[in-house]
Amino acid sequence: MAAPVAIAAARAVRWVVRVAAAGPGVLQASALLTRWSGSSSALSSILGIPAEKPSDTLGRHPPPVATSNEEQNRLLQNQPDQPQNPKVLRIAIIGAPNAGKSTLSNQLLGRKVFPVSKKVHTTRCKARGVVTYEDTQLIILDTPGLTNPYKVKRHNLDKAMLTDPWDSMKHADLVLVLVDVSDHWTRNSLSREVLKCLSQFPQIPSVLVLNKVDLLKNKFLLLQLVTELTEGVVNGKKLEVRSAFKQDSSSAAMSPHQITQASPPENRAPESHCLQEADQAQEGSSLDNSSDERASESRLVAEEAQGPKHYGARDRKHKTGWPCFQEIFMLAAVHGEEVDTLKRYLLMQAKPGPWEFHSGVLTSQSPQEICNNIIREKILEYLPLEVPYGVTQVTEVWEEGPSGELLIVQSLLVPRKSHMMMLIGRGGKVISRIAQEAGQDLMNAFLCDVRLKLKVDLKT
Repeated sequence: MAAPVAIAAARAVRWVVRVAAAGPGVLQASALLTRWSGSSSALSSILGIPAEKPSDTLGRHPPPVATSNEEQNRLLQNQPDQPQNPKVLRIAIIGAPNAGKSTLSNQLLGRKVFPVSKKVHTTRCKARGVVTYEDTQLIILDTPGLTNPYKVKRHNLDKAMLTDPWDSMKHADLVLVLVDVSDHWTRNSLSREVLKCLSQFPQIPSVLVLNKVDLLKNKFLLLQLVTELTEGVVNGKKLEVRSAFKQDSSSAAMSPHQITQASPPENRAPESHCLQEADQAQEGSSLDNSSDERASESRLVAEEAQGPKHYGARDRKHKTGWPCFQEIFMLAAVHGEEVDTLKRYLLMQAKPGPWEFHSGVLTSQSPQEICNNIIREKILEYLPLEVPYGVTQVTEVWEEGPSGELLIVQSLLVPRKSHMMMLIGRGGKVISRIAQEAGQDLMNAFLCDVRLKLKVDLKT
């Protein structure tokens, strides 16, 4: 019984969004997950399809972060060691709080330099990450989740939380809009803040990225999510969901679970390089079985749209999506699934231009900023409710030890004694665990031994 269900699910997720890069006429959208049709995707793992090794490692060995401000400043001030014909792309990642923006940024960079937590507002200011691959440099503008003044005041956040996402958009060549499809409260529509941000900068190409697809049990929902979040328009083509049920002679019931592939139009427009790769992966898949095509037919068709409408504040109240997305990607950032596919796309979008950073730079953040963010990430994970947002961090020692290790001593100041007891934990277990996990993350960022000591005290 499990095999037919898996096949039905596979067919469902292979038929949703594929829009050709250009060309008039009616286009069949024959792959539910635009970027999930390869056998190395997370979906394939769920269905038990053997994974393939990626043909291109895309720079699996990024440079470490400098361990001192002096070294980091020297790297930032160095002239970029760019090739003869450099290319660059500045990418702003926006979305609701806790959508996975920092997780995706870390995966694209290949090293953890941005804090990640299940609690909202882990990222409090914009920071830049740098991916240098061959002749191309990607500058990732990781931003706080788009929020409003009420939430900034409630969580005691810096006012930069309101302005940083907008500043990042002003300098971006492309914007990634991240949506958490596992959150059933928010996944069916873009937030007002995201729509406002996109409508203010309609000239910047935008890409929809559906994250945490591995947590979505019912993959059939992706059809609905795609049409709602794009308002039925992708890359200037109008999308229409069509279902045609065929009644079986032995039964009056109509099954919506089996999906069939319609023949492509005769005058089909040339497909983009990415879509051709998706087709090749599908042709080699063992999931195509013509004997299962008799139950029903459901497909998403792309037609030439009349042109995306740009709307103002009054119109945004009744809108759920953005009709100007050029591409759609679906991935599981926390596991790195399909991140390389997105990364290849971003590298292809880079335009000729001078590099902004030396190839030895991984982030614009100072070592102390990275340290503070990673420690705060652990505090957010282990302290309940609003308690972590009142912790003040003070670095007392930052020096190189006798064996070349990095010695860090930081005081964590809390406003109440009850908060102090929670942070220390029974027998010091909580603070010890925070120090251990943060120290490990710092070692991975700096690529050196790190001895981290945390002290807890009351604010005076």
